[in-house]
Amino acid sequence: MDTNYTQEKKYIEAKKKIKKVKAFYIHVVVNIVSIVIIVSVNLTFVPYFHWFWFAVMGIILVTFIHWMIVFGSDVIGYGKDWEERKIDEYIKKNK
Repeated sequence: MDTNYTQEKKYIEAKKKIKKVKAFYIHVVVNIVSIVIIVSVNLTFVPYFHWFWFAVMGIILVTFIHWMIVFGSDVIGYGKDWEERKIDEYIKKNK
């Protein structure tokens, strides 16, 4: 009985994670389309001043924050067990 509950819980957690990943990829596609539109409008109507860089930097920043929320710090190597691994590595190095 307990294993069914555990597997169901894992399934629900995996489904939530996949929804978040899917939302992130949709966000990336919408951002790419938005950047193309913003750059096109800028270069068409005000080609002598490239203000689109402000919008592009904001979009990139927000996308990075969304990426960190969805994938977490595990992707860049600072996961939950990072501190323990570093302690073990230091101990082995200084024996």
